[in-house]
Amino acid sequence: MIRNYLITSFRNLRRNWNFTLINITGLTLGLACCLLIFFTIRYELSFDRHHKHVDRIYRILKHTKGEVDKGYNTGMPLPALAALRNDFPEIRNQVSCTYALRGALVTIGEGPNRKKYPEDNNAVSFIDPEYFKLFDYKWLKGSAATSLNNPGTVVLSENQAKKYFGNADPMGKTIRVENHKNFIVTGIIQDPPATTNFPFTTMLSFASLKDYGSFTNWDDWQSTYGGGQMYMMLPENVSEEKMEQQLVSFVKKYREPKDAATEEFILQPVNDIHFDTKTSNYTGRTISKGMIWAMVLVGLFILITACVNFINLATAQALRRAREVGVRKVLGSTKGQLLRQYFSETAVITFLSVILALIVAQVVLPSVANILNIKAEGVVFVTDASVMTFLVVLTIITTILAGFYPAMVVSGYQPILALKGKMRTVGSGQANLRSGLIVLQFTISQIVLVGTLIAYSQMKYFRTLDLGFQKDEIISMQIPSQDPGVLEGLYAKLANEPGIKSMSFSAFTPMSRSNWQTGFKYENDAEFLDYEIVMRPADTAYVKTYGLKLIAGRMYLPADTMREFVVNEAFVKKLGFKNPADAIGKRLTIGGSEHKLPIVGVVKNFNTYSLHREIIPCVLTSDRGNYRTLGIKLSENADVKQIERIEKVWSATFPDYLFSYTFLDETLNSFYEKESKLFDLFKILTGIAIFIGCLGLYGVVAFMAESRTKEMGIRKAIGASAFNIFSLFSVDFIKLVLIALVIASPIAWYVMKGWLEDFTYQVEISAWLYVVAGIGAVIIALVTISFQSIKAALVNPVTSLRSE
Repeated sequence: MIRNYLITSFRNLRRNWNFTLINITGLTLGLACCLLIFFTIRYELSFDRHHKHVDRIYRILKHTKGEVDKGYNTGMPLPALAALRNDFPEIRNQVSCTYALRGALVTIGEGPNRKKYPEDNNAVSFIDPEYFKLFDYKWLKGSAATSLNNPGTVVLSENQAKKYFGNADPMGKTIRVENHKNFIVTGIIQDPPATTNFPFTTMLSFASLKDYGSFTNWDDWQSTYGGGQMYMMLPENVSEEKMEQQLVSFVKKYREPKDAATEEFILQPVNDIHFDTKTSNYTGRTISKGMIWAMVLVGLFILITACVNFINLATAQALRRAREVGVRKVLGSTKGQLLRQYFSETAVITFLSVILALIVAQVVLPSVANILNIKAEGVVFVTDASVMTFLVVLTIITTILAGFYPAMVVSGYQPILALKGKMRTVGSGQANLRSGLIVLQFTISQIVLVGTLIAYSQMKYFRTLDLGFQKDEIISMQIPSQDPGVLEGLYAKLANEPGIKSMSFSAFTPMSRSNWQTGFKYENDAEFLDYEIVMRPADTAYVKTYGLKLIAGRMYLPADTMREFVVNEAFVKKLGFKNPADAIGKRLTIGGSEHKLPIVGVVKNFNTYSLHREIIPCVLTSDRGNYRTLGIKLSENADVKQIERIEKVWSATFPDYLFSYTFLDETLNSFYEKESKLFDLFKILTGIAIFIGCLGLYGVVAFMAESRTKEMGIRKAIGASAFNIFSLFSVDFIKLVLIALVIASPIAWYVMKGWLEDFTYQVEISAWLYVVAGIGAVIIALVTISFQSIKAALVNPVTSLRSE
């Protein structure tokens, strides 16, 4: 019997090959999209799941509340590490600190054979030995217990060791970091997986941190550095809530009373770091849970659209099969047998679609992985158990969704009417259902379309928003020395270059992934104020180079250390002044210092973080010891040769380092790389959803044209024009499209409003977006309808009248 079902199914599919092709195309695209979305979501949800105790590991965040909620600071004051271990003996060996470097130069060897390896993305980090009691690594050489206990030691990942030393045994060999300190290799670990928020491949002993770099004041409870993060693993009998309550007392013990009233240390599950777009992580790559749900919904929408498309096309063919059904019923076929026959055909189409979907998904996977910046090397879907399980479940669901309604329609035909060819259009209930399916398709298409338009508007808003500083034609580079003589010599040489408008040495560019936050005292306050400020140590050319706008006072005078301050408008507002000039002359004490220094100028607000966060109080001051960045404003006609001349001067000044630079506008665009790439993906998915919807609409029009053949003949016989026939088909569908727009608009608004909540700066959702989506949907519908309706309108009326 099954063999008969299959043979009959293939005959029917071959006989109606055009509809079969459309069915398979729609389902193939829908299933391929679902498969790729499943793979992507599984990848995003797998971050750091390989750690055995990940459900008990937390990142400690410093949270300060002022007049408004200022968010969470990933950086922790360094003295907190020893204090936590002292005050909480139950977790003494389960608290750890990681201190990542934004970028570092690693050199191997000496003299002319010395090799240089610039490392970025926090690959080089100082790691506390207790880190390995929290996070799991496979040790190839050395041990977690001893490898990083002593100063001057380093643990490398397997690939990092091969990069530095080839196939030679790396144990006992030496690397030099930033030409500052030598480190002896004492351990080798297996490469961390791509799905981790801890991309450390060169792990330096934490005991060496005291001799290295800036922002390492071990007695300063005010200052923090975003790369210096702390983690703890809670005992099984201690809850997150209980520990946070104990941390309240901890803060009161070590902080000034006024600070303790508003400052808190809270716990963030490591599982949540990858989905937190408000705070930073070591990879710079996050995705919101809202975006995960958006992908789930889009995948579901596309699958539903493909199934509705199948139903509509199958219904359109139903009248052609009326006689076949009549014959089968006269010969004794039961309704159950007819249902099994039709489900067999649906299963065949679905099976063929699944095979093609696997091929399509496998082929386009590298492109999708590149768009989303995910690792997919070596992934083969057919050998992936979870993917195949998902595909089997999806196949069953699709077969049931797509086959149930058409099977019920066909099996319900009355044999006498079917044999006499007296079948007419289906009843009002089925007609309403068919119209409802069309509305559902266009509702889905317009939700996705409106969402894409809103996302486009938000991304455009990011690119055009005034950040408070200039970002075009500025290059920045890391400088390895803070020696006054070296910096002055470099400045003097570059000043002679005609293509350079201005230059500035600073700790950071105006907007940066890395930030130095601290507290302050105002005038004669005995205690530090309960508010975090962000520091921008820089020379006096900073304002000119980055185009900041000085609105009151003057720039501070040149100095090697802090002598005067320039603050932003947000800082002035925090002090309670409405007029920026009123803040001039007021004195501040910054961070752990006890020197009261004057405010001499005020600049307009500028963004120091990505646009996911609001502008916070900022202080500019001279502090040569923290200058790590050189920013150069190029002239409008600068070319590659100008960069080459800068490289020549830079390399002559720092012969032991590699020259590397980035354009500031490109760096800022990278802050929203994830959103931008997801937007590109959603544009593709939107196109696919609309295309599949058009296939379904084509099927319904074909159904109507076939079922109303005689009516069209009569209308033409009494004088109806081709345009009249076209209008007859179009008007009803345009009504359905407009109904879909009304339904889709509030849904799209609600969903996208939630997505925009991830951004502090949000585009207004304008009514014109819905107008554009509505007009677009109408045009798409008319184009889709036109082929079948014009074809019906041009048929000779005599032929139409004879058809029944």
